[in-house]
Amino acid sequence: MIIKALTFTIGLATFGFASAMSSGPKPAPPELAVQAPAPIFVLNSLEGNVSVIDPVTWTETKRIPTGKEPHHLYLTPDEKSVIVANALSDSLTFIDPRTAEIQRVIPGILDPYQLRFSPDMKWFVTVANRLNHIDIYKWDGQTPTLVKRIQSSKTPSHLWIDSKSTTVWATMQDSDELVAVDLNTQTIKWRVKTGPMPADVFGTPDDNTLLIGLTGSDGVEVYDVSKGPAKKIKKITTGKGAHAFRAVGDKQHVLVSNRVANFISKIDYKSFTVVDKYPGPTGPDCMDITADGKTILLSSRWAQKLSVIDMTTRQVVRQIKVGKSPHGVWTLDHAPRQ
Repeated sequence: MIIKALTFTIGLATFGFASAMSSGPKPAPPELAVQAPAPIFVLNSLEGNVSVIDPVTWTETKRIPTGKEPHHLYLTPDEKSVIVANALSDSLTFIDPRTAEIQRVIPGILDPYQLRFSPDMKWFVTVANRLNHIDIYKWDGQTPTLVKRIQSSKTPSHLWIDSKSTTVWATMQDSDELVAVDLNTQTIKWRVKTGPMPADVFGTPDDNTLLIGLTGSDGVEVYDVSKGPAKKIKKITTGKGAHAFRAVGDKQHVLVSNRVANFISKIDYKSFTVVDKYPGPTGPDCMDITADGKTILLSSRWAQKLSVIDMTTRQVVRQIKVGKSPHGVWTLDHAPRQ
């Protein structure tokens, strides 16, 4: 009986010790790896390279060599590469959007000034700014294959493709035109005259309306493209040298940079009115907006700088020195494109 009692007592002690151990502090679970913010890419058109900017330290970490005159860039459908179009080198440079390492170069793409994928990812389209043509390529997920080269008017500038992947619109900078191309037949459907020096073009989510920045004037023209050839609805006065668009991400507002006036206008594309204004120092050109929707990343083309603008305070909070004639600006961590 004494032995059983002793055994019972030892058992209780052991149980108490184990309970105390189990109720004590436990080792912390391993921390989940936090993905570093994606870098910001700025194309230096007159240097043939790309500045890579760290969005935490706001410093340039390196320059990526590309071909001559990189002007615009675009993300591949699988989001694994950002494509830089090298206009004077007739090539495309593929860069990893997170590591900022060159993946490959595709030669033989004639004068790719601006580029865009169709939403269904079947078509890859470029415009030849100096050679006056629109190129339509089939895209197999890896390589663009030329289907049709369409002779256009003078100095094709920017592109937009509708959400159904049926129509591509292109502005003609030096013949003051908007041209519509049918993607399935690769033929021009119509062309209409615009105001002076049409540049970037932005389509509303319903595909009914196009906005065109008039670099040779002081505003944005609005066109109804819902039926047949485009019909001008109105002109929105923004500022001299209206040039490049960037949607805010709320499906109602879009920014336009006024390159001569040195500020950015915010347009409500439901009422077609200017509703706000931000600084845009020294030749504002292309823009991107950070994922939180609070910051504009702007290429200040004549100052050789990336300007960072706080959308809440409407102030330029910093500028980072980059290369000559900075043009396209892009980051993977961006606000929605509509």
